[in-house]
Amino acid sequence: METRRFVLDAAAALAAILLQVPLDPLLAHAQAPPPALTGQVTSAEEGPMEGVVISAREDGSTVSISVVTNAQGRFAFPAERLESGHYTLKARAAGYELDGAKGAAVASGQETKVEIKLRKVKNLSAHLTNAEWLTSMPGTDEQKRFLLNCTGCHTLERIMKSTHDADGLLEVIQRMSLYYPGSTPLKPQRLAGTATRDVERGGNGRKTAEWLASINLSQEATWTFPLKTEPRLTGKSTHVIITEYDLPNPLIQPHDVMLDREGSVWYSDFGQMFLGKMDPKTGKVTQYPIPVVKPGSPEGTLDLEFDKDDNPWVGVMYQSAIAKFDKKTQKFQMWKTPQEWDTDGGQLGHLAIEGTNIDNKVWIKNSDVGNIYRLDLITNKMENLGNFKDPRTGKRIGTYGIHSDAQNNAYLLDFSAGNIVKIDARTRNATVYRTPTPDSRPRRGRVDHEGRLWFGEYQGNAIGMFDPRTERMTEWKVPTPWSAPYDAVLDRNGAAWTGSMLTDRVARLDIKSGQYTEYMLPRPTNIRRVYVDDSKNPGALWIGSNHGASIVKVEPLD
Repeated sequence: METRRFVLDAAAALAAILLQVPLDPLLAHAQAPPPALTGQVTSAEEGPMEGVVISAREDGSTVSISVVTNAQGRFAFPAERLESGHYTLKARAAGYELDGAKGAAVASGQETKVEIKLRKVKNLSAHLTNAEWLTSMPGTDEQKRFLLNCTGCHTLERIMKSTHDADGLLEVIQRMSLYYPGSTPLKPQRLAGTATRDVERGGNGRKTAEWLASINLSQEATWTFPLKTEPRLTGKSTHVIITEYDLPNPLIQPHDVMLDREGSVWYSDFGQMFLGKMDPKTGKVTQYPIPVVKPGSPEGTLDLEFDKDDNPWVGVMYQSAIAKFDKKTQKFQMWKTPQEWDTDGGQLGHLAIEGTNIDNKVWIKNSDVGNIYRLDLITNKMENLGNFKDPRTGKRIGTYGIHSDAQNNAYLLDFSAGNIVKIDARTRNATVYRTPTPDSRPRRGRVDHEGRLWFGEYQGNAIGMFDPRTERMTEWKVPTPWSAPYDAVLDRNGAAWTGSMLTDRVARLDIKSGQYTEYMLPRPTNIRRVYVDDSKNPGALWIGSNHGASIVKVEPLD
């Protein structure tokens, strides 16, 4: 007991400081290091402000650390997270900004104290998230859902600040169908040949253009409706540390982020022909060039997976190929769509290898007409299973994510409706299951160790789970409107995670209680894949900022 009284785990003390809870009385005499940087955030309008994200970046560094203020407006950075040096401080709170530049000098073994004052922003429109634009603008949910197709390439702010009339907007919508989905304002890429994309997804382009022209700046100098922000997160949502690593090139789009068994961070680049690796201790990035096998077609990768030998695989999109990277030889092996099947729109963005060790088969999805392939790794030949249809409607399954279980059965996530399709690996028979929310547009997910499929419902605003043993589905709606979950994953601690392209938030679901905890990120973050390192409890979430050229680690403290 005496040892316990005087020898304190430093992490427990730091957590107590950050969470603003008292230490165990038995530990009261412990000699814990003081936090490196503490302070309070206030504004003239609110006084002490809870839920403000405070970020610190050392001069010259590519890594920033963020914490969140508690109910008293106080924050604390643990000593082990900030080395000695001068730091620039930033704050994120909807509708507020720093009242002047702020910095702090941190010295080893000492606690630096700062007071941060915020002021109301003059131009609120520049601070809105995509979700806040959707909440603010007039229109029906049906009209607004069209805009869920736009945030993959740019923000909704660009649309709302446009001055195009209905005819001009219709031209823009039609032109967008000719661009690669990994295009950004910094690097647009046109599709090749006759390839086009269905950006309307069943909608009416003319009606949409007329509605957008009625709410953008084509008729008024400013908007006629009030701009609304989401309330800041409070309580448990403030118990978090966030680390953001800037990547070396602003054109890098880290679409999928995963850790290998050694703890290295890997990412697929949505707009360039690279597979990237980052050292989480130093932030050092290594990029491995992927061979161009279809010259003239758009470049970029999407799905990133690891096989049983810990080698990364990627879907190489409009190069109409998939690639495996051998970490020992540092060489890529490529498999292309057979020439007789290929088209200008051929797109192998997704693959599934969870059960490949069972039969040496890799599942692949070709987005062009939704054909499903199986690659035999013994013969290196592809089998075309064609596309599948919903027996209730006769409509083709619009597969986005494809995932496999331990028996190498495949699951197709129908992004054009609300279906989950299970393909039996032995018989190739397909069974179609409907999500509880119609037209929920399931996008991507993961099969857990119990064989259950977890997935994000992009239009259903929910995390979904399908249990093949009972053939039943369960949904948990995300609390923030217009979160549009892209992906979902269950960790071994009983929490399911998702992220948003629209809210700049990630969410952790306690599947026993059904309660969510959301965490606000330090800056606009276009999130795709979510990955959890659950070697500890709670786990740490890793995501890519697809339009921000950075990788983000979210560490809940409880």
